[in-house]
Amino acid sequence: MEDREIQIKIHEVDVPAIVVQDVEKIYKLYDKPRDRMKEALGFGKKQVHKLHYALNGINMDIYKGETVGIIGTNGSGKSTLLKIITGVLTPTSGEVRVDGRISALLELGAGFNMEYNGIENVYLNGTMMGFSEKEIDEKLPAILEFADIGDYVYQPVKTYSSGMFVRLAFAVAINIEPEILIVDEALSVGDVFFQAKCYHKFEEFKKLGKTIVFVSHDLSSISKYCDRVFLLNKGKLLGEGTPRKMIDAYKRVLVGQYEVPEGRENERFVDDPGLREAAGKALGRGQGDRTETEGVNPDVLEYGTKQARIVEYYLTDDRGVRTTAVIKGTRFTLHMKVEFSDHIPAPIFAFSVKNVKGTEITGTNSMIEKAFLESVDAGQTKEITFTQKMSLQGGEYLLSLGVTGYNGDAFEVYHRLYDVMNVTVVSDKDTVGYYDMESEIVVV
Repeated sequence: MEDREIQIKIHEVDVPAIVVQDVEKIYKLYDKPRDRMKEALGFGKKQVHKLHYALNGINMDIYKGETVGIIGTNGSGKSTLLKIITGVLTPTSGEVRVDGRISALLELGAGFNMEYNGIENVYLNGTMMGFSEKEIDEKLPAILEFADIGDYVYQPVKTYSSGMFVRLAFAVAINIEPEILIVDEALSVGDVFFQAKCYHKFEEFKKLGKTIVFVSHDLSSISKYCDRVFLLNKGKLLGEGTPRKMIDAYKRVLVGQYEVPEGRENERFVDDPGLREAAGKALGRGQGDRTETEGVNPDVLEYGTKQARIVEYYLTDDRGVRTTAVIKGTRFTLHMKVEFSDHIPAPIFAFSVKNVKGTEITGTNSMIEKAFLESVDAGQTKEITFTQKMSLQGGEYLLSLGVTGYNGDAFEVYHRLYDVMNVTVVSDKDTVGYYDMESEIVVV
């Protein structure tokens, strides 16, 4: 994490590739189609439209060589922003400055003629980007090799599956020597092997110092590849920062527990210490000297309705000794104590494990395990234990805890603690990937 933060600081004094300044995009919404016609013709003095701010006062600087992610719920303005950056849309106000050749992979179909075949569309896109026919001839073999759609390249693209379409579109986008690559969620329609191929290309682009901006709901990819992340919600920029911080903030948005303080709508307040709101005091209640325990995060991010509160948590090893270090291959137990101030129907107790880059690796909850499906009354306390074998590779991990549930059809978060403590896995044998499948090998 420290390396990533250093990298961000380096970019702060570097040359901007994209500058977005006070950008707004406003649409007029009409209750009835005929109202649009009436207003256009000047009938009546009454305003019959409502203003919808798809983007509201967006400011951001993206520096050359950065890989930047943009996350947010559906309708937050992510795709609109990318279309304005690429010139597909014009902002209602504000401006965007771009320094470098942009190649964009936006929604399926953008920039392609459905009646043309794959080869013809390659030449169409190349010409639109300013390449000569000879230059496209030279790039064609690399494009076809990466797309790998066989003889379908000679068929009209209107006959393509979504997977074939995105293969060709991405192959074109990355082989026209862009200085800035912009991708909007399109990779989600490709198969897992093609996605791996694309992300490998991202790594190559990063090493070449190219700028990458991409929108994705795949938070693991955002965490793994991005240097910085911007969080949008309802057309506003909620914040920017490291992937881990922004992903945690995004999860609060998803459950409706992340609101912009009044009068601070345009501030980037995600890293404001006020959001943590005396987390240390709240977590210290009834826990003795637990806050002094090695491995506990003093700056934990917490939120929830607090109708139930996690008041104690710790790990024990296979001997029952409290610890923050677990030997790979042994069993360990996570302990949680939860106090209830209200009646809660069927609370769900959960934990998850992330690596230091913020990628969620594993986790479970009492509902998945069908371990507890009862209601709990106000004033009660529950002690929960999760016991399992440690199969993760040696290294440092972060533990998050939660108490959630359903109130009718509504999902409620009563208390969540993100990255609440560090867990060290001690190992003398690490295999490939996140965890060990404990393979047994026989050679005869």
